[in-house]
Amino acid sequence: MNDGNATLATPDMEGLKPGFTEPVFEAQEAFRTVLNTLSYAGRVHTLATELDPPAPLDPATAAMALTLFDFDTPVWLDATIQGGAAPDFLRFHCGAPLVAAAGEARFAMIADPSNMPPLDRFAIGEDRYPDRSATLLIQVPALTGGPGMTWCGPGIDGEITVAIAGLPTDFWAQWADNHALYPLGVDVIFAAGRALVGLPRGIQVEG
Repeated sequence: MNDGNATLATPDMEGLKPGFTEPVFEAQEAFRTVLNTLSYAGRVHTLATELDPPAPLDPATAAMALTLFDFDTPVWLDATIQGGAAPDFLRFHCGAPLVAAAGEARFAMIADPSNMPPLDRFAIGEDRYPDRSATLLIQVPALTGGPGMTWCGPGIDGEITVAIAGLPTDFWAQWADNHALYPLGVDVIFAAGRALVGLPRGIQVEG
């Protein structure tokens, strides 16, 4: 990655980890799971995947990448992911251009949320095209055990308490600002192991 431009550098094939064994079937199944994850915010959904991705990617994070990324989806990787074999894995299996500027990405992959950029560094969409925003795939230590927060909004019957672990201390203050931009704003999917929790921009979160 350099100069803020997308790069399609040739992957190093030596030691490259395999992707889906049955790409069509597994991608369809993962896509349905991601849709349910975003439709029913706060609920834990588990991906039935046997992926063994390169460190530091969890199977759920890698499965989302193989399902959602393609040649037309610029992807931003945090420093933890950039430093290993994951970039070559993504280039080979997804063909996605990797960008250095967070604001240019349609998707962002974050494996070290304690050092992630502020949410307002990512694309929030445009008034006429709110879908031109970023979706952040944030890998966390666990989807439980963190501060309990009350979520409410579309896809939630009343309210639900969610306790995502490993987020920056000011993450939820940033989320309040992001939610206030609705229908603009970023969407988030948290991943841990093979499990996912969705946080679309329309969800209000309070401590």
